[in-house]
Amino acid sequence: MSPKKNDPVAPPTIGAEWHVRYYATDVVGGWQELENRATNNLRAAWETMRHGPGSTSDEQNSRHHPLKRRLATGVRGGRVLPRWQIEVTGGDRVWYLLDVEQRTVWVDYAGAHPKATE
Repeated sequence: MSPKKNDPVAPPTIGAEWHVRYYATDVVGGWQELENRATNNLRAAWETMRHGPGSTSDEQNSRHHPLKRRLATGVRGGRVLPRWQIEVTGGDRVWYLLDVEQRTVWVDYAGAHPKATE
């Protein structure tokens, strides 16, 4: 999704930081809803994706982990990538694909706890 007038300006990556990008346009709305109801937690999730998206060594590791079974991977650019989850709140999730080669996190879901994990 290309930025438009009045859109927020994303800070540039520096050093060892990862790019955090939307996988698809429909994810933007879910992200904005989470921003409205859980700003601080969503910011913490963004920081995790920006600085340690493939690590469970942070203090919230029980809320940040790779997904399993059929949800464990997704496809981006013809490549199969691991899918991770951050529990933003008890009922809200962010899922993302981890592209190590490009140092990019592709947010492919943001919103209420998806039924697919039940």
